[in-house]
Order: sequence, then structure tokens, then C-alpha cells
Amino acid sequence: IVGTFHLTFLTYLAAAGRPDAQIEAIHVAAADRRQGVGTMMLQWAIDEAKRRDCRRVQLTTDKRRTEAHHLYQRLGFTFRHEGLKLNL
Repeated sequence: IVGTFHLTFLTYLAAAGRPDAQIEAIHVAAADRRQGVGTMMLQWAIDEAKRRDCRRVQLTTDKRRTEAHHLYQRLGFTFRHEGLKLNL
């Protein structure tokens, strides 16, 4: 295993029941980075979201992971929201 991610489909009533795809916990092994693994994984997730007629794909990312941000932006993702977390 060189990479993993969580892909969840969330249904929204405000979107007439169409789902959104949520990608989280994207990881590629350090030795395998910059070889296209992350691009292939995310493209698969995007294609799966299209196949399921999702209205959008969203992901969460740590603000400090600027290299990862370049990958996401290259695939068409844009920064639009500020996220908050509450640890319990």
C-alpha cells in the first residue's frame, strides 16, 4: 500500500437529495510521493463522484500542507471555506 484516503458520500436535502463526495485523510507514503500516486487516487475519487452523480467533491486539508495544496489546485479544487474542529 502506497496511498490511502477516505471517500464518503453525503446526501443533502438542500441539494434535492444529490450527494456530495467528501475526501479525507489523504496519505501517500513519503518514498512514493511526486510519482503521480496522489493524482491517480484523487482522479479515481473524482471519477467515482461523477459516476454517482455527485454535485461536488470536497476535501479537507491541513493548512500547513502547501505541497498537497498544489496537487489539489492542479486537479481543479479551490479554497472556498474555512473549517473548524472541536476535539472531544
